Amino acid sequence: MTMTKVAPASSDELDIGRKKITQADLDRILELHDAFLKRRSGGVRASLKLLDLSYLDLAGRDLSEADLSGCKMFGCALSGAKFSNANLFAADLRSAVMERAEFRRADLRGACLRGARMNDSIFVEADLRGGVMLRPGRDGELKQIAAGDGIGAELGSASAQRADMSRAKMSNAFILQTDLTDAVLCNVRFIRADLSNSNLTGATLEGADLTEANLTGAMLQGTVLSKACMMYTNLTDANLIGAILDAVDLSMADLTNASVVRRLSDLDTSLREIVSAHIEWVGSAGHSGRRADLSKQDLTGTDLSGLKLSASNLSYSVLKGVDLSKICLVMSDLSFVDLRDANLANSDLRGINLYRATLTGAQLVGARLGPVEISGTSVTNWPSNLENARLNRANLNGADLRGVRLARTDLSHADLRDADLRKAVLEDATLTNADLRGARLEGANLRGVMGYDGD
Repeated sequence: MTMTKVAPASSDELDIGRKKITQADLDRILELHDAFLKRRSGGVRASLKLLDLSYLDLAGRDLSEADLSGCKMFGCALSGAKFSNANLFAADLRSAVMERAEFRRADLRGACLRGARMNDSIFVEADLRGGVMLRPGRDGELKQIAAGDGIGAELGSASAQRADMSRAKMSNAFILQTDLTDAVLCNVRFIRADLSNSNLTGATLEGADLTEANLTGAMLQGTVLSKACMMYTNLTDANLIGAILDAVDLSMADLTNASVVRRLSDLDTSLREIVSAHIEWVGSAGHSGRRADLSKQDLTGTDLSGLKLSASNLSYSVLKGVDLSKICLVMSDLSFVDLRDANLANSDLRGINLYRATLTGAQLVGARLGPVEISGTSVTNWPSNLENARLNRANLNGADLRGVRLARTDLSHADLRDADLRKAVLEDATLTNADLRGARLEGANLRGVMGYDGD
């Protein structure tokens, strides 16, 4: 049996056979396609297969169900465009600007998205697995007509912040050095995918299949990996501090040089001694004693209620379900901390840093999160920082949230009854189904807030 030889095409050969069209040509095709989508007489489904659309403007256009297989769209303006159920098999989307675009159930097998900007785009149920389109080259050999390697879709060096890729198929995909900050990747199949050195900070990968995936050097701070399958996953040099790992079995994963939280039993000093030294440090204005550093510690099951730990460092720690009621954490650093279902009722949290903290289901009834007045050459109000925090289903009934920075914070289903949110910064926050009865919002920044109608 004779084996057909297949070779990758050179940069010049990639464009052979692709017909370059003008913006006017494209606009005419899309007018007919629009009629096709609306099932009007004379409508024609757009067939852009193997055409060169480089640098053309498709922003805001609807190309759902269109055939763009093998199409070159290098540097195209695609922001706000729709490609639902479209065929983008082996398409070249390198350096395309496709923010807030929609690719629901699109066929992107073998597509190359290297360097593309995909922030806030939707790839729900899209297929980004491997795929190769072949054609004869000048020498008669079959050449693959794709900018990638065909083994899997390539997203290398792309930016996909806040993109929704739920249930997408991404086995063997090449996602090297890609920014997936806050992306939604629930139940995605990443089998043997290369995610090395990618930024997955704050991303949600609940239920994802990462079997044999390469996460070498990946940033996973605050990443939700609950129920993810990590069989033979390569986590060498990965940063897992602050990651949510409920029901995750890491026994078969490679954790060589990976950064993970430590257990309280690993501390050289007892918790009581740390607290005592910290109280002395605060009382002496730093001249004696020592600041409490409980960062990167698993403090699950510890009772911290009523302690005085102002200006302490608990960043990246696990405090899930911990009793911190009536604790004093004024101007403390709790960034990236896991406080799910923790009790912070009547606590003093003024000026606290809870950046990217997870407080899902936490009790914050009567908590003080307002600003701290700092006196010096001039009086300054130091606000609490809860930007990008997860406060969904949290109880903030009667909490003091004056001037708090809550930009991009998830407050969905939160109890905010009688909360004081005057002058709070809620820009791009989520308030879907939040209970705001009796809440004070005078002077609050509500720009871009989702789930709030102002009534």
